[in-house]
Amino acid sequence: MINVKKRLTLVLLLVLSMFLAACSSDEEAASGEGKVTLDFWVFGATNYEALADEYEKENPDVTINIKNSELGDHHDSLFTAISAGTGAPDLTMIEVDQLDRYREAQDRFVNLYDLGADEIQDQYLDWKWKMAENGEGDFLFGLPTDIGPKAMYFHTDVFEEAGLPTDPDEVSTMISSPEEFAEAAETVMEETGKPMVDSMEMAFRANMDALQVSYFNRDGELLINEADNGVKEAYDYAVKLQEKGVVGSFEMWTPEWANALNKGEFAVEMAPAWLKGYMTENAPEGEGKWKVTTLPTDFAGNWGGSYVAIPSETKNSEEAYAFAQWMLSPENQLKSFTESGLFPSAPEVYEMEEFVNNSDEYFGGQNTAAYFAEAAKEIPEVYKGPKYVTVNNEVLTALRNVQEGADPEKEWEAAVKRIEDLMNR
Repeated sequence: MINVKKRLTLVLLLVLSMFLAACSSDEEAASGEGKVTLDFWVFGATNYEALADEYEKENPDVTINIKNSELGDHHDSLFTAISAGTGAPDLTMIEVDQLDRYREAQDRFVNLYDLGADEIQDQYLDWKWKMAENGEGDFLFGLPTDIGPKAMYFHTDVFEEAGLPTDPDEVSTMISSPEEFAEAAETVMEETGKPMVDSMEMAFRANMDALQVSYFNRDGELLINEADNGVKEAYDYAVKLQEKGVVGSFEMWTPEWANALNKGEFAVEMAPAWLKGYMTENAPEGEGKWKVTTLPTDFAGNWGGSYVAIPSETKNSEEAYAFAQWMLSPENQLKSFTESGLFPSAPEVYEMEEFVNNSDEYFGGQNTAAYFAEAAKEIPEVYKGPKYVTVNNEVLTALRNVQEGADPEKEWEAAVKRIEDLMNR
């Protein structure tokens, strides 16, 4: 009987010790001590898996699981998880045009200011940082990753045939305003028979991407019918170029557009730094024939780029922030630039030797990065609003119809009507 009691006591002690160990393990995980696994959702072509591997070697108690999805699927899955309050990762990328979609769910994200993000704010471009704040400026949704500063890619053969300069700095001086851009466009058409820009969308985006306020203000009010709305001005500028006959009909990403880019069938592409990678891989005949210069200041805008946010569902916010801060440091942004072409949002990188001495063989050895860095400093802080993509698509539909011969004013009015109907649903 005594032996039975001893055995029972030993069993109870064993169970108790296992329970206490489990509790201790839970407390360690909750407090950030011990081994931690971080789920990180990304999209697009990045070097973040390689950086995660490097971080794991330096921090053996941290495991980072990366899930890479297409941009649309990524944001739909994230929105579903955030809305349900379950299934969200520890860290996630959010594309800049999608960021305002999540502002109404601020409570579903960790305020990075609570984790000390203000201590590294001066490492990043001010406009990029401010775009991730809430309206009051006391909540930070994410840390800046890459940016998409726009510059002017120009085909030197087309410019030379038109009698225009081909030195990037001379081109920048010659085309320093929207009016001078239109004048150069007419010269190109008259002398070469080729359009200046590939499509109405690109002509529209010239002004559109530079607008600090476009479709909505921060109170969510639709501004498209306001008398001084910049969207209408951007629309009218695109229509003006179309009426001059200097706009092509090559819709971006189509086979026809890729072929025109390859053959130099239009003179200029107003696009971000990330287009360089596409051109290198898909327009081989253009090698040595395209160069890069700055756009007119009125066209200074950003197209693309992302943030890394931390959903509040995570139990490892401090560990997630530590990894994000490390991954997006200036030193690692340089790696992301050289390895994956992600243009840095940390201006300190622009002074680093590897960046300063960068050269693009495709562009005849030109240091194109210097022009994109110059453009990055001119970009204003912009606000787009949660419905930006949906609303913008209606205006793009109108522009495509105009390109096919429809009346510009009627198309504008129809687009505004569709947009107002969407907002009233």
